[in-house]
Amino acid sequence: MASPKDLDPSASPSAFYGAEVRRLREAKGLSQSGLGELVYCSGAYIGQIESAVRRPQEDLSERLDAALGTGGHFARLFPMVTRTRHAAHFTPVAELESQAKTISEYAPTLVPGLLQTAAYARAVVRAAKPFAPAVAVDDAVAARLERARVLADPTAPLLWVILHESVIRTPVGGGHVMAEQLRHLLTLAGVGKLLVQVLPFSAGAHAMVAGSVFLMTFTEAPPVAYVEGLHSGQLLDDPAVVARCERSYDLARAVALSPAASLALIESAVEEHTHEQST
Repeated sequence: MASPKDLDPSASPSAFYGAEVRRLREAKGLSQSGLGELVYCSGAYIGQIESAVRRPQEDLSERLDAALGTGGHFARLFPMVTRTRHAAHFTPVAELESQAKTISEYAPTLVPGLLQTAAYARAVVRAAKPFAPAVAVDDAVAARLERARVLADPTAPLLWVILHESVIRTPVGGGHVMAEQLRHLLTLAGVGKLLVQVLPFSAGAHAMVAGSVFLMTFTEAPPVAYVEGLHSGQLLDDPAVVARCERSYDLARAVALSPAASLALIESAVEEHTHEQST
């Protein structure tokens, strides 16, 4: 995780907000703990705001303005921080992806958003929002594809994904779209951007049977876990809870196919979807 000194203020609205907190705090000669006492939170929380690990709340913005005498500066910045193309519950995760050292994800039903092609993403969004206007669908797809830019960065996080076999078998968008999506996964794996395992139907019940999980580790910050449900999600940072999520992920990984066998199964699924489309 980048330190506040190294964080690029232009990286995101949260990064700019955090840089402003640090700049004005230091101008007042305050430590993170000292500012925390003035605004009724911990110094560690101030540090997380400054490094864009946590997003500020509206009432904290108002207290920062009062403590630092900024004349409403943070209250004016707050709407910018909360404005996002992602669902509100997912925004913190999207902001943390580019700072992660490793990303590990178990996906039970769909190819993870970070790995989706445009056609696959459009099929997913349209299925979830059948009454949404075209412009809203376009915006949601663009936001999802924008996340994939992190994979092109030389310092991109190490990405390890476990897909349940149902993910590669379900013809999202039809055979052609699904085959293209699976070929995209094979390409990413082939160039070393992704390590993928498939959890086969034959594994039966397993440690992650209750849902999905998205794990991130950082160089200079504790790991976090993200779990998601229908129209909701939660970023977890309690060390004990995160450790339990990591253990469940490891247990699922242990019963999944090897990376080589997984790629072979994905290749066979490509052929099946291509054949189904042609017939």
